[in-house]
Amino acid sequence: MRVRVGVVGAGGRMGRMLLGEVLATGDMELVGAVDRPDSPAQGMDAGLLTTGEPCGVLVHDDPVSLFADAEAVLDFTRPEATVEHAKLAAQGKTVHVVGTTGLEPDQVAMIERAAKHTPIVLAPNMSLGVNLLMALVEKVAAALDESWDIEIVEMHHRHKVDAPSGTALGLGRAAAAGREVDLAERAVRARDGVTGERRAGDIGFATLRGGDVVGDHTVIFAGAGERIELTHKAASRDIFAKGAVRAARWALGQHPGVYTMADVLGM
Repeated sequence: MRVRVGVVGAGGRMGRMLLGEVLATGDMELVGAVDRPDSPAQGMDAGLLTTGEPCGVLVHDDPVSLFADAEAVLDFTRPEATVEHAKLAAQGKTVHVVGTTGLEPDQVAMIERAAKHTPIVLAPNMSLGVNLLMALVEKVAAALDESWDIEIVEMHHRHKVDAPSGTALGLGRAAAAGREVDLAERAVRARDGVTGERRAGDIGFATLRGGDVVGDHTVIFAGAGERIELTHKAASRDIFAKGAVRAARWALGQHPGVYTMADVLGM
């Protein structure tokens, strides 16, 4: 049986990658593609947005019908849209795979409420490499005391609208978990001017934006006389699309709840 999959944000950079991955996956069937009403992609054949070959699925602006028709929906859009999509997923008992970043705590709470009725995979980054990196960061942070400073550096393309990236924050949460501290209390997300000496135990973030960088992340453990750097560099958005499709397949048949890529990957 082929999995009936829909994509929201179909006209965006990531949306097109998701369309291509679904169309290229043998056990997946693209049943719908949605984008905002003012998108230039409206009315276009979804296949022309990605493979260049028509697939018979036209882009439209009705997420309600999409969530009613699909078994799983892939969502890499904006936080406010994703929250509304989660409500539709709950109503339709549709698997919701969320790669949206920049979610505020209250928005995450709304997604968690929706997940009481359907499986939702919520992950700031769906690549295998990044999720392995998160596991390593937690282990290293647990092994090193506060005399080792933790700094997280990330760089993305000039069009990214949120900072730090969702992946950087996920790495920060992994480091905080290893240290058994609350990231909200230890995070330093900006430095400017005379800030004083670095406080022991802080987890710092530095954000770079420019060009067409898909996503670079480095976690630095800086000690006296030595330094450990753990780095992941994404060369293509293909890795995120492949992870999303894998997550959709895995989540079918799972009980309602919020899952991560660590669950999907069996980590």
